[in-house]
Amino acid sequence: MGLCAVLLICLSQAELGRVWAQECKDAYRGTALRTDGDTASFQRTRGDRQNQQKHREARNAQAEGGGVDISPLPDNMTRTVEDSQKYYIWESFGPTDRKTELLWVDLNNLHKSQVRIHGILSNTHRQAARVALSFDFPFYGHNIRQIIVATGGFIFMGEITHRMLTATQYVAPLMANFDPSFSTNSTVRYMDNGTLFVVQWDKVRLKDRENEGPFTFQAALHSNGSIIFNYKEVPVPVEKINSTEHPVKVGLSDAFMAILPASQLSDAKQRTIYEYHRVEIDTTKIVSGSAFEFSPLPTCLQHTSCELCLASNLTTGCGWCNTLQRCSDGIDRHRQEWLDYNCPEESKGKCEDYNPVLPEATMSSFNNLSPEPTTSFADLEEQPVTRDIEPSSPNHRGITENTAIIAGVVAALVLLVTLTLLAVYYINTHPTVAPPFYLMQRRTNNYWPSMKFRNQSCHSTYAEVELGVHEKEGFIEAEHCC
Repeated sequence: MGLCAVLLICLSQAELGRVWAQECKDAYRGTALRTDGDTASFQRTRGDRQNQQKHREARNAQAEGGGVDISPLPDNMTRTVEDSQKYYIWESFGPTDRKTELLWVDLNNLHKSQVRIHGILSNTHRQAARVALSFDFPFYGHNIRQIIVATGGFIFMGEITHRMLTATQYVAPLMANFDPSFSTNSTVRYMDNGTLFVVQWDKVRLKDRENEGPFTFQAALHSNGSIIFNYKEVPVPVEKINSTEHPVKVGLSDAFMAILPASQLSDAKQRTIYEYHRVEIDTTKIVSGSAFEFSPLPTCLQHTSCELCLASNLTTGCGWCNTLQRCSDGIDRHRQEWLDYNCPEESKGKCEDYNPVLPEATMSSFNNLSPEPTTSFADLEEQPVTRDIEPSSPNHRGITENTAIIAGVVAALVLLVTLTLLAVYYINTHPTVAPPFYLMQRRTNNYWPSMKFRNQSCHSTYAEVELGVHEKEGFIEAEHCC
């Protein structure tokens, strides 16, 4: 036992030295970062924090199920639910317009490998499926990479899924109660060529109104942010489609999610989605052979510096939050984070508050700090160069630490061998002494397990004690004989 204790102490010291050396290297390199979940501290990079926060909110929303509420903006907040042409301008084209034919994307003329028929959506009713885009699609100034295509003639653009996908955050060429499973000719298919994504609801029929005819229309998302609605077959006027069983909408919408203050919560954390903008087009213009083109307008989110944010003539009402390094008017998908970091107050400042410029008097005094004249290059050439080469302190420290660890391990091995030889010599020269006799009595050919001996009154057998079953505070607990 003494030998084992000495060996463990030596090896522990060596291991601690190695760990300490590694921690010193990490501390010197500056790789130690805080990864706790405290949102009040700003130790991690903004991109990592945003990604983790989005995934965490998505998981919580899906786990809580009904913990998401859909509401319009409250009365004390700027309400822009109507089409204010702040984010998009749109134009309609009739069947006789030449551009209508140019806007239509004929999926039948493309190669079969470029067009995918979604098997699940084409054979179900009121279902949605997630589709990954091959490019970043700017939607209300936010770059979207994943969308959700629904059988009901719309695309959900939100990051957090919930039960009410039809409420907001959508691109809806014709949201209605379509049932692609009614006919084998009804399909939902899409294509993505890297700069254009097109989803087409082909020959789909209204639920319980299948006899009125098939609808064929599509939505096209361009990488520059423009959105096209194309209508090839519209057998029923949109204003006559029943919205009792399913909402009927045509246009765009976006919203942000906010968390209610703790004082307003009853049981659990309540997340509320506020719709801050909606584009609704005139449904009477939707006929067979018509099209709509939506062009995005500049937003505050596209500015990446304080100067552009405050001085740009393309946007109005923008403020710069230096903590988040973000330009915003406070009404977008990042509103909750904008409020959490007190950006409404911080955005009232000027760019000079974040990038202070030293006055000329300070600069001149700084330049006059050196009392001695500056040595010219000619003088430097005449003087011999006798610079002392400073050793690299991090590398030198690392070599010293490694040498200490190796020396400790070698010393432990030498001590172990010496003690082992002394023990063997002592046992061979004093075989009748109690400790050597006890060891020889317990010795086996392979190992020396911990044994438990029973009294003669019980069964004359022995069993090996399993460590962890009878172990208590580092000692072997003896069992009473039966």
